[in-house]
Amino acid sequence: MPKNLVIVESPAKAKTIEGYLGKDYKVTSSYGHVRDLPKGDKAIDKINGFKPTYEVSADKKAVIKELKKLVKESEMVYLASDDDREGEAISWHLKEALSLNDTNTRRIVFREITKNAIQNAIQTPRGIDIDLVNAQQARRVLDRLVGFELSPILWKKIKTGLSAGRVQSVAVRLVVEREREVEKFKAKSFYKISAIFDLGNKKQLQSELSKRFDTEEEAMEFLKACVDADFSIKDLQKKPSKKTPAPPFTTSTLQQEASRKLGFSVSQTMSVAQKLYEAGIISYMRTDSVNLSEEAINGAVSEIKKEFGDNFVNVRHFKTKSNSAQEAHEAIRPTNFANTQPSSDRNGLRLYDLIWKRAIASQMADAQIEKTTATIAISTLPDTLTASGEVVKFEGFLSVYLESTDDEDEGEEQKGMLPPLTIGQELKLDHMNARQGFTRPPTRYTEASLVKKLEEMGIGRPSTYAPTISTIQKRNYVEKELREGKEREYKMLTLSEKSISEKTQTEITGAEKNKMFPTNIAMVVTDFLVEHFPNVTNYSFTAEVEQKFDEIAQGLKEWDKMIGEFYTDFHAKVETTENIERTDVPSSRELGVDPKSGEKVIARLGRFGPLVQIGEDSEDSKPKYASLRQGQFIESITLEDALELFKLPREIGDHDGKPMLVGLGRFGPYVKYDGKFVSIPKTDDPYTIGSERAIELIKAKEEADKNKFIKVFDENPDIQVLNGRFGPYIKAGKKNVKIPKDKDPASLTLEECIELAEKAPEKKGRYAKKK
Repeated sequence: MPKNLVIVESPAKAKTIEGYLGKDYKVTSSYGHVRDLPKGDKAIDKINGFKPTYEVSADKKAVIKELKKLVKESEMVYLASDDDREGEAISWHLKEALSLNDTNTRRIVFREITKNAIQNAIQTPRGIDIDLVNAQQARRVLDRLVGFELSPILWKKIKTGLSAGRVQSVAVRLVVEREREVEKFKAKSFYKISAIFDLGNKKQLQSELSKRFDTEEEAMEFLKACVDADFSIKDLQKKPSKKTPAPPFTTSTLQQEASRKLGFSVSQTMSVAQKLYEAGIISYMRTDSVNLSEEAINGAVSEIKKEFGDNFVNVRHFKTKSNSAQEAHEAIRPTNFANTQPSSDRNGLRLYDLIWKRAIASQMADAQIEKTTATIAISTLPDTLTASGEVVKFEGFLSVYLESTDDEDEGEEQKGMLPPLTIGQELKLDHMNARQGFTRPPTRYTEASLVKKLEEMGIGRPSTYAPTISTIQKRNYVEKELREGKEREYKMLTLSEKSISEKTQTEITGAEKNKMFPTNIAMVVTDFLVEHFPNVTNYSFTAEVEQKFDEIAQGLKEWDKMIGEFYTDFHAKVETTENIERTDVPSSRELGVDPKSGEKVIARLGRFGPLVQIGEDSEDSKPKYASLRQGQFIESITLEDALELFKLPREIGDHDGKPMLVGLGRFGPYVKYDGKFVSIPKTDDPYTIGSERAIELIKAKEEADKNKFIKVFDENPDIQVLNGRFGPYIKAGKKNVKIPKDKDPASLTLEECIELAEKAPEKKGRYAKKK
């Protein structure tokens, strides 16, 4: 048996590391955390210094049993979980659960899974850093106290099943406040002047007026003044400029850039990065440091010289702005810069390519750019027009990588080179436009820009961003949606050949892709928490708590005292809030009176979501209900909009002599036809959909259903061979059965189907009791 046992967090990592250590080492996995706080209020002893009670998770009992057996057979145990607070806590929990002693237990850490890093770690072991463990314990205990005491209050006062959390509630508040800013925003109109000059030989010069006009009258006056004007080049200026590369990736910047360039969600980025790390391809992916080791810099420089030449090298040492960042840790980078095509799946390769380019670019020369600005005089006005262009004199890092921005319109436009011009040169106007534009509301958050905001405010740490973003969506506080834009008219005034014309044109505005929208429940919960628990949702307080965790990690603060300072005030507020009446929580709003029935119209939270109702429950009558549409909020819906919702269900004609009914159900809008329900896609409006489109949807559903059935048996209708999302399968009553690869689904007999169904294991239900 091997003399040394190395325990890591994941099986994938274990496999990679065992190959580097040789026959004297057995590498196994704990599959992440092995102990946690049990459910219920007995987990934390609030009277005796908030001492937590941990227990081995039910699904880890077999893992602990196997690890104990391996520990007995080993002379030395190396705890090799990740090099951060969470990893330190996992090592400590393993030590406690396995009753390990200090004489034969060592803690080793590494930031990448390479032969060098692993062997160095084995040669430089240390003990468990109890300060890091305490920082993680403080976070876990504080979050449990907040969640455990707040959630029941939300259940009693607002709606059953709700949850609150120290970081999640702040993230939700940011999304809610941004939505309200967007709702309140009133777009202002302005006019922007642009002119195109004809230089002959099919060459043109594009220019703009730097100022904007507030009204159509002012824009028209300007164009009129230009009717008989002469235009000439008043000034030409050339200025050298440079672009500098961004630092290598941290967790947050990787999440932002993978979202912008690859369209990855925050959790997808972390999942793909985790696999690359475990395969030894990149350094550790949870970090807030932009630092690179000398070894990494040398590797990058060597690759740059080989690929581009010595003049493309510019060694940089980046310093992290965040006070909490540990400079001993590194930014996210490849473990071997010479490896440009690691063995990985498509998404792994795409993310690796991004990491490689960003890290390589950070050690490359600045891009040298020459900017040219031409100032154009207007003989009839003191104003001037400006034409600008740029030419890249030396590409430097741009030959590899350029960082994206969250809003494409805010990013610098790639300007080409200006045609040859001379001072005093007369210009011939082709045409001049005054285009009506509108000011824009603040932009809603994407997952990545919300992470950026949390990081800027000092809320959360690299390990918490992805779980926070996932949690607020799972809990139905925030929805990531694609919303269609609306058509809007704008005016275009054009001066051409000494006459001015006016046209009204249309554009699509307000389209949103993968933006974060708060739900009605998020707005009600946020308002409740802001009013009654300001410290939990206060941005600076949440950031201060993170700093206190950092102080605990550095051994400057005792964790139980820090929790005590928070809990005394927090618990007093919990007790006060118990006395609030449910009716005092603003989760409903009276909109006015229905002109037809004379009954009250109320918008409120219902069991299955936000709704409007006409009338109140009484012995004589039942209220009428209608669900709110996407993007409608209880706090802002008007009486007119509410009454519109009662136009469903509506009959929209016949198909084959049977009526078609459009309605709105729990799962969205539908067409009901011949006893069957056909979903209406998001791109169609149930309030305006016509009979032709409804028939299209019905036929498409009938076609899909037809293709669904591969084989049915008249003698036993419970057995069917069907086409599913993941290929053909057998449906035997309520049981879905896989078809072996060597069987042709179309030629299966009834007997074969029954035999396969009997052999298939029973699938445990989601809430099946564990023995």
